[in-house]
Amino acid sequence: MNISLPETLKAFVDEQVVGRGYGTSSEYVRELIRRDRDRQALRMMLLDGAASAPGAPVDQGYFDQLRDRIAAAR
Repeated sequence: MNISLPETLKAFVDEQVVGRGYGTSSEYVRELIRRDRDRQALRMMLLDGAASAPGAPVDQGYFDQLRDRIAAAR
């Protein structure tokens, strides 16, 4: 896959590669794509959660029980 960029964007990518420690511009673009994929997945989970039925309240008791279950599993 080849991507053509105008000079201003190419210069920006080159600055990011050097300034953020990427080995190549391809590594930088791959990272951007992964982040976008993760962002979209998170967005879908949030929308699914918002559309779901309400669950039990999450209060101090919930976290106390969770800590107790974790301690018992150890």
